[in-house]
Amino acid sequence: MNPVTTVSGRAYPWGAKNVDTDVIIPAHWLKTITRTGLGRGAFETVRAQPGNIFDDPRYAGSPILIAGDNFGCGSSREHAAWALADMGITAVIAPSFSDIFSGNAFKNGIVPVVLPQEAIDRLIEVAKDQVVTVDLETMTVTTPFQDRFTFELDAFRRQCLMEGLDEVGLTLARDTQISNFEEAVASNRPWMTVESGYASIGVEGDRRT
Repeated sequence: MNPVTTVSGRAYPWGAKNVDTDVIIPAHWLKTITRTGLGRGAFETVRAQPGNIFDDPRYAGSPILIAGDNFGCGSSREHAAWALADMGITAVIAPSFSDIFSGNAFKNGIVPVVLPQEAIDRLIEVAKDQVVTVDLETMTVTTPFQDRFTFELDAFRRQCLMEGLDEVGLTLARDTQISNFEEAVASNRPWMTVESGYASIGVEGDRRT
């Protein structure tokens, strides 16, 4: 996962409310097990409409999406976050998010920024012809017109985003501690090791040789 400290550029000034994950990535795209290429299916039903915002050349490649209340509701499919990331979106700004989508976004390097509706309305107007900047250092969303909106993030998740650490990265960062713990278990409780024939207590009872 790439570190995220600042996301700056044009933003899709969409503002749609109650956007569920089936709108973000339709179910027939879920057959794939790879994240690559899902951006082609992102917002497929919206893109089928003439003049839709996602095919507007003014916003091509925008790293920010501005949406309405309850973004990412519906099913828990992580493919929704994969699709957004594959189309180049690194931050979504909305008044609220589905909890599961928010968690999936964090795990895939996407910043879910919660701002009040008044700020969303302002950003949608500005984004029509100006850039928007999301800064994790200062925890602000700013515009060239000196707009400055503060937001909050869980401290641990913010650190993971800024350091580019997903769940695998977090585990690898603690490799030494994990190895030390495993060595201590092997020494002090050898009956719990795979070598002893019992991968864990409870697999075949708590028998000891």
